[in-house]
Amino acid sequence: MSRELDTAVKAAKKAGAIALHKFGSLDQVEIHPKEYKDFVTEVDSACEQSIASAIQRAFPEDSMLCEEGCVANGTSGRKWIVDPLDGTLNFIHSFPVFSISIALCDARNDLVTAVVYQPVLDELFTAEKGNGAYLNGNRIHVSKRNDPEHFLIATGIPFREYHYLDSYVSMLKDVIHDSAGIRRAGSAAIDLAYTACGRFDAFWEYKLFPWDYSAGVLLVREAGGIVTNFSGDRDVSTHHSIIAGSPLTHPLLLEKAKRHFQEHLQTGEV
Repeated sequence: MSRELDTAVKAAKKAGAIALHKFGSLDQVEIHPKEYKDFVTEVDSACEQSIASAIQRAFPEDSMLCEEGCVANGTSGRKWIVDPLDGTLNFIHSFPVFSISIALCDARNDLVTAVVYQPVLDELFTAEKGNGAYLNGNRIHVSKRNDPEHFLIATGIPFREYHYLDSYVSMLKDVIHDSAGIRRAGSAAIDLAYTACGRFDAFWEYKLFPWDYSAGVLLVREAGGIVTNFSGDRDVSTHHSIIAGSPLTHPLLLEKAKRHFQEHLQTGEV
């Protein structure tokens, strides 16, 4: 394990302990509105401060981008991308599906290190570029299922912006027809981690941000999967859309996304 991965793992587990300590006992005064239908808790902030401090101590020359505002402008060219509590709404409602997500990009903006930690289940997903993806130390791979009647597909449902809702619902109907079922976990990092280990056969969502998907993207790719935006471009950092899956399921979702989101693709939104 590299020093970078070791630092990320320890930081994620410490943040997970902070979250578990407050899980199920969050007071209303600890919940604050961030944007329309979006919230932040004092637990998010405590987890972010803990992670940021650990990374900055270990790698003071690296930059950092965290969801709740912690930013560091380093000189190394490398950047850590952190979601201290992915699934905040779940956490607020004591719904036990949330995670800590930490990723590192090198100076060429390539993802090289990833950690997604689900503290309730004590599941640690890790990956380093070129070295595969792992769940609690065991190698993982994307799904090998090849029958659409057996596919379990994950997605994220629009909750704030509605200009693409009709396109999303149209694609959702299409995916429902060509799968065994749809799941909405409420944490994109978990959706991607579960796609990496084959629990989900694929995942798609529009309107994500780097802290939502960075670690999960590397996990899926190192597990043998494919990740692009809705246009089919491998560089997902310049758009808000994600399709992740196996060599079989990814093309199926990509075809549907290109068809149902054609209007938005033409304007460069996705």
